[in-house]
Amino acid sequence: MTNREVELLAIGGGPANLALAVALEELGIDGLAENSLVIERGRTVEWQRGLLLPWTKSQVAFAKDLVTLRNPRSEFTFLNYLRCVGRLDDFINMGSFTPYRVEISGYLSWVARTLRKVKFELGVECTSVAPLRDASGVLTGWLTKLADGSTISSRYLVIGAGRDPYVPPVLAGLPADRLVHSTQYRYRIAELAKDTPHRVAVIGAAQSAAEMFRSLGNDLPAADVSWVMRSIGLRSYDTNKFTNELYYPSFIDKVFEARPEGRDQILREMHLTNYSGVETDLLEDLYAGMYLDKLHGVDRRRLVTMTDITGAREEGDEIVVELTDRRTGQVNELRLDYVFLAGFVREMPAMVRDLSAAIGLDRIDVTRRYRLELNEPSDAACYLQGVNEATHGIADSLLSVLGNRAGDIADDLLAHRTAPNEQIAADELDTADELAAAAAEPHR
Repeated sequence: MTNREVELLAIGGGPANLALAVALEELGIDGLAENSLVIERGRTVEWQRGLLLPWTKSQVAFAKDLVTLRNPRSEFTFLNYLRCVGRLDDFINMGSFTPYRVEISGYLSWVARTLRKVKFELGVECTSVAPLRDASGVLTGWLTKLADGSTISSRYLVIGAGRDPYVPPVLAGLPADRLVHSTQYRYRIAELAKDTPHRVAVIGAAQSAAEMFRSLGNDLPAADVSWVMRSIGLRSYDTNKFTNELYYPSFIDKVFEARPEGRDQILREMHLTNYSGVETDLLEDLYAGMYLDKLHGVDRRRLVTMTDITGAREEGDEIVVELTDRRTGQVNELRLDYVFLAGFVREMPAMVRDLSAAIGLDRIDVTRRYRLELNEPSDAACYLQGVNEATHGIADSLLSVLGNRAGDIADDLLAHRTAPNEQIAADELDTADELAAAAAEPHR
């Protein structure tokens, strides 16, 4: 079994770790970028690969790319990508702040190819991470095991692999080949016969469920589709300009510093702006499509609202889902071939929980600059990206804060490299220049 050593290993080749790679290259931390590696289990760099559908769009402005809010003069901006591929004029002429998802995906792939110092490897899957300690028990680094049996040792670890897909417990006992999560939609739908009258259900009332419901009309045109949700109906995102200010990178400080009851209110109300709605244009498209179905006497798509799934079983060559009406208590059965799911586990990903247990932590906490609280002196550090909504706000899993968060982590890395076992005020220093000045001062 071969073992490689790097100073920093970033697990996951999505937007979060790509933004960090750009920050490491641009901030010029001595030798760190050249000794950093990003690994991605996929064979390509794609954004939201399971729902990378031709017509889907980003819900955030193009300027909230990997770098613009941190360094608008960077060569890694989305606009510079458009210029390099010859599409800048066309994009401007579209008159839209929100690019198509395939365009964001192309941008991310371009960034990965354009990196000069940070190494980026595709088709590399992490299976586990464990702490490394010296003879005296001091935590000195991390050992990452890969699917091919090899390992990578690193002093610094950044986990940015996203959250784990959620399967409701009531459906967990069904055969895996009958469940299609949104993260696998493109690949699983390609395996199904297009003209077969499949009976399917889509579960959930938010954006990903809406995209699958809309896409199924094209991908399985003969299918009978029930869209099952607990809510009273569909609602659009709250995207007014006052609400969007809650997604400024500067709002993170207000969330992090809030009292527990204040933070709970922030998270509860922000949840309605991102997780409990559908993009307005998509709602209009869905309504028009269902209206035309009625106009032409087609009854293959329906919304089933205010309904709980209270049971599920396999019966012969079909699955049977028990539906309970929340208004009347009436119970009905829905006989299906496939169930399409969206949503993610809200708790920390299994990889993070397993690592926390291996370290011996009672709970998983991070600093304002995303460093895992180890509660012990350490020469090593671990950073978590995209999973800190409970402390940093709903924007943590979105594109909105990528560039600034990458800068925060890079600043903290510089501070930690200078004095890993001291209580340095990394969270109190605001710029890379201040951190560099602190690094030049003698240790006390």
